[in-house]
Amino acid sequence: MRVVKKYGGSSVSTIDKIKNIAIHLSKNKKVGDEIVVVVSAMGKTTDNLMKLANEISLTPDIRELDSLLSTGEQQSISLLSMALKSLDCKSISLTGAQAGIKTTGLHTKNKIESIKTEKIESYLKAGKIVIVAGFQGVNENGDITTLGRGGSDTSAVALAAALRCECEIYTDVPGIYSIDPRVYKKAKKIERISYEEMMEMANLGAGVMETRAVEIGKKYGVKISVGETLGPETGTYICDSSEIIEKKVVTGISISKNVIMVNLENFLVIPKNISIIFSAIAKNGVNVDMISQNEGDNLIGSIGFTCPIADELFLDIALKEVENYIPDIQVIKRSEVVKISLVGIGMISNFGVAAKVFEVLSDIDAKFYQCTTSEISISLIIKIDDTIRVVEKLAEVFSI
Repeated sequence: MRVVKKYGGSSVSTIDKIKNIAIHLSKNKKVGDEIVVVVSAMGKTTDNLMKLANEISLTPDIRELDSLLSTGEQQSISLLSMALKSLDCKSISLTGAQAGIKTTGLHTKNKIESIKTEKIESYLKAGKIVIVAGFQGVNENGDITTLGRGGSDTSAVALAAALRCECEIYTDVPGIYSIDPRVYKKAKKIERISYEEMMEMANLGAGVMETRAVEIGKKYGVKISVGETLGPETGTYICDSSEIIEKKVVTGISISKNVIMVNLENFLVIPKNISIIFSAIAKNGVNVDMISQNEGDNLIGSIGFTCPIADELFLDIALKEVENYIPDIQVIKRSEVVKISLVGIGMISNFGVAAKVFEVLSDIDAKFYQCTTSEISISLIIKIDDTIRVVEKLAEVFSI
């Protein structure tokens, strides 16, 4: 059997956990098994490295930042390989570059362009467990690059696609839940979820999986399971919607506190100015989400949008560029907000979901700032203080 197994930062956060994973792998590897392991940096290593960079500069050079951040995963792969070898289990650790992962794009936000698997294949044939550093690769200039937050998921699924095998994602929870159980204690574990629903939930804030990883899984038909590291329970299976017999109207609710709401006001809402705004944002790699526009008298109006808090540094750079072109524009940022998103492939064939959502908000007198919809989701920006009561009421109304 050939498989890619990915272990997240919480799963390898201590030496004891790394040793336990090594014991599990060595005991369960059967003759003929071909195992590729992708690991994240230990615990909060990436955050700590980022803090060190910020102590040097509030705007560290992004090429050097990639070089620094990539060391976290290199630490993990070396330690896991050492642990396996101490158990007389053949293994080898590879950086993203050594594993043949070629990337392109902006530093700290690269995308995988291709994977040359010859080296991995040769080690698998030699009976070795191949341990690959997640989150990283190498660009056309030979520079070390990173894939952004959650990039290890992307590394794992992309490797599974290239190696034509299944992918198992291991984390600190037993699977994917309908709602974050830390917010809603009655949340249920989802047995099966479609690629489309999982992409939507991941994109809208569910932290268990990274959006690009699921997108790659769908594109190449990679079977993905998500479960607890060394846990006894079966996890969640991410699959094609045709494999799900009963399609609920709402499968889950994602909650994203990692969001900034931006309002740009008091400017001419004309195509040229809109282009200037979003060109500057795109150039700086800011991931814009919800967008709304209001036009007042004499074309003076406002634009509202949201983006991840992680992009705030790049957002501020972009907004300064915008102010140079549109001097009178007023910028208002709100961080005390949260994005609540209802997701379900059953919305395609059911009417009145939005009406029920607004009834809930009315019943509990909860204000919302923005609302957007897709074919299978409804998203709202609300005050962060209203999160629990809004989520609890929506879960009750939609039985999730």
